Amino acid sequence: MNERHAGAPGQVKEVTSLANPLVKDIKALAQKKFRDQQSAFMAEGLKLVIDALDLGWQIRTLVFAKAGRGNAAVEKVAARTVAAGGMVLEVSEKVLVAITRRDNPQMVVGVFSQKFLALKDVRADNGDVWVALDRVRDPGNLGTVIRTVDAVGAKGVILVGDTTDPFSVETVRATMGSIFAVPVAKATTEAFLAWRGGFSGLAAGTHLKLAVDYR
Repeated sequence: MNERHAGAPGQVKEVTSLANPLVKDIKALAQKKFRDQQSAFMAEGLKLVIDALDLGWQIRTLVFAKAGRGNAAVEKVAARTVAAGGMVLEVSEKVLVAITRRDNPQMVVGVFSQKFLALKDVRADNGDVWVALDRVRDPGNLGTVIRTVDAVGAKGVILVGDTTDPFSVETVRATMGSIFAVPVAKATTEAFLAWRGGFSGLAAGTHLKLAVDYR
C-alpha cells in the first residue's frame, strides 16, 4: 500500500495535519449532532473493524497509524475498505490521538454508517427475546446491556424515548463490539406503546421502585 492518492472514496491518503478537513469530520463524530447529520459513528480497534466488516456493516473510512504499515491484518482490512468504496487514511500518532481523544489509542479506527432496525420488523418469532429500555441515559450502562444481550443470545434491543445514543463513542466502547452483532431499534414512547398493542409475544416489565423481588 505504498500509493498515496487524494481523499476520494475507494482510495488511500496519508494525513499528518490536525487541520485536515477529513480529520475534522471524523473528530466531529464525538458530538451527537454530527453523528446524526452524517448518520455515521466511530469504532476503535482492529478486531472490532474486522468483525463489523464480516457482519456486513458499511465502512466509510478506515484510519490506521503509520506503525500499522506492513501489518498483514491492517493491510487486509485496508484492502477490504478500498474494495467496498471506503477511504483509507494513514495518519500520524498525533492525529490518531486527536481523533480518539486517548493518549494510547488503538492502531485502527473505523467510521461506519449507522444502522437501526425498524420497529415494525421486531417480531416475536421462535422464542426470540427483545430487551426494551426506557430512557436510559448513561452510555456505559447502555453499552453493558447491549453486550449482555449479545452474550445471552437475545435477539436485540429497543430504545424507547429519550435514550442515550447507541452510537456514541462511549457506548460503542462499552459494547466491546456487540454493537455490530445486536440489532437496535428506537421509538418514541407513543410509537412503542402502539407497537406493543399488536405484539403477540409476552411482555414482562421491571421497575426500580417496586418492592417485590421475584428472584
